[in-house]
Amino acid sequence: MLLNLILFAAFAGLTIPVGGLLAKLFNHHVAETPVKYEITHSVMSFGAGIILAALALVLVPSGMEQLELVPLCVTFFAGAVVFYFLDSYLAKTGGQMATMLAMMMDFVPESIAMGAVFMVDPSTASLLAIIIGLQNLPEAFNAYRDLILGGGKPHKILWIFTGLSTMGVIGALIGNFALQDSPKATAYLMIFASGGILYLLVQDIIPETKLKNSGIPALAATLGFLVGVIGEKVV
Repeated sequence: MLLNLILFAAFAGLTIPVGGLLAKLFNHHVAETPVKYEITHSVMSFGAGIILAALALVLVPSGMEQLELVPLCVTFFAGAVVFYFLDSYLAKTGGQMATMLAMMMDFVPESIAMGAVFMVDPSTASLLAIIIGLQNLPEAFNAYRDLILGGGKPHKILWIFTGLSTMGVIGALIGNFALQDSPKATAYLMIFASGGILYLLVQDIIPETKLKNSGIPALAATLGFLVGVIGEKVV
């Protein structure tokens, strides 16, 4: 049973380096045309929609089930404040890591949740792994682009993504062994992550998705959110 959990979590994380590799191929082998920019912005918007869906349909509802109003509000706002300072620091150093941070902020808590429910409901955990994997693909694509714009080296970024993909296995094992009987601790983690994700979405990610004279990226964001709705409905 534990091997199955590790395989589920590994699959969910594998799409991070895959998304980065697809972004690398796209950047180097597709000509610089208006269509390329529209595709790039649409993928960014699709990823933003999926992140928003994870926030609205998985992280916040799970936290609200366990936490009272005051600790929920304090924890949520604390997540936003922490990532305000972190984002401000990264902006001063010239980094462009908002999408990667947002990706990890939903990937890790969801992996922990997957590990926590695995022994109770393996089928739900397996479906959750698929949804997490689908989320990570466009998010990693966008994160690769952001890091390249920030001066990152392609091979170094892909190695970083490969390392980050293991966080899903680590998170799932933590959830399985440490938090299976601690739903409140998992809820605090999810709500804290939600505050940080929402800050990053509004401050950095969504403004970057807009493309002048085209509404296609906005439609892509809507489609990304719909994918999250479908996943939540299936799970």
